[in-house]
Amino acid sequence: MATHMNKNISMLHLWRSISPAFPIGAYAYSQGLESATENQWVFDEDSAHLWISGLLKHSVARLDTPVLLRLARAWQNKDKAQLHYWNSFLLASRESRELREEDQHLGMALSRLLQNSDNPLFEIWDSEHLPSFALMYSLYTTHWQISENDAVYGYLWAWCENQVAAAIKLIPLGQTAGQRILTQLINDIPLTVDSAHTLADDDIGATLPGLGICSALHETQYSRLFRS
Repeated sequence: MATHMNKNISMLHLWRSISPAFPIGAYAYSQGLESATENQWVFDEDSAHLWISGLLKHSVARLDTPVLLRLARAWQNKDKAQLHYWNSFLLASRESRELREEDQHLGMALSRLLQNSDNPLFEIWDSEHLPSFALMYSLYTTHWQISENDAVYGYLWAWCENQVAAAIKLIPLGQTAGQRILTQLINDIPLTVDSAHTLADDDIGATLPGLGICSALHETQYSRLFRS
């Protein structure tokens, strides 16, 4: 009975962390989607799905999620060297200044929340180094005993939901169209999770020139709703 209750509590903490109401400011970022819509690369429901699905399969699946797994294991093992290595690797892999700053801002926002959570693992991290969001998210999920698999599923769902929410505002799309896109993305998430578990260290990484171009263009875009 106690084990079942602990599992339920862990899942509630996971749901809290992926809620749009979680106070880290993820809603303020579009990750290049705003520039893609400004330049008419993304302009309707189908093109929005293709853009988001493409990033999910070729960027998030090959970079964020496998690194997230390694960070979670480093927290479990209290391996400070691995935490620094994979955090630095992830930040260095961002395609533009805005994308790197987004990662750091979300990481710092979650870090401030974790400082008040009586988390003994937090002391392992050297505060002189800026954390990525995946670093702090993996600390959160490790502290609340959320399984690696559930943590990755939660991370991917939150990412997809945020991208669709941005598309609804930017194109714009109706809420029903947004739900159709999410339904299709849900079918892609299990394969993305499987990929995260199977990638070797040397295979981690992604190069998406279109994302890099959109993100760089966004830095000087005249009118903006989002910070990236």
